[in-house]
Amino acid sequence: MAFYPDERIALFVDGANFHSTGKSLDFDIDYKKMLELFKTKGRLVGANYYTALLENDDYSPIRPLIDWLDYNGFNVVTKPAKTQIDRDGRSRIKGNMDIEMVVDMIQLADHVDHIILCTGDGDFRAAVQAVQRKGTRVSVVSSLKTRPPMLSDDLRRQANAVIEVADMADLIGRPRRDYADHDDD
Repeated sequence: MAFYPDERIALFVDGANFHSTGKSLDFDIDYKKMLELFKTKGRLVGANYYTALLENDDYSPIRPLIDWLDYNGFNVVTKPAKTQIDRDGRSRIKGNMDIEMVVDMIQLADHVDHIILCTGDGDFRAAVQAVQRKGTRVSVVSSLKTRPPMLSDDLRRQANAVIEVADMADLIGRPRRDYADHDDD
């Protein structure tokens, strides 16, 4: 994907999806490196990170990351996760941030030239199409090299470009540490 030095860039990170992508590729995303990388690609006007958090936990394993991101250039958007019991009696944590991301992308599209969308979730296809109609290019950062692929075919086809996370491991990755998993479906 071509980047232009004067273009205004906004970064949107689907926290749970992007974490899962890195985990599937056996590395953690180093968000400081990622922020610095995209600052060299144009005028980075915003970096947003979206995730749901369990409210009643005394300690959330992703809280240190959220705090670090908040203090280091990211606009962190959170909402409370909900615990649901499935029909087999298993507890699942739900905290879908898709709507918040879509609203922010559409609102910001008039003020940026290029959105970098870090997710492989096909639910974003219509949002990508909407911001493209406003004249904003969208590059999706995800992976086809994971098994199964983290990047949906619909999103891949809609994006102006796809940036393969596996090919960026040396630029934005560090060896994986174990965190408690979080689910964002």
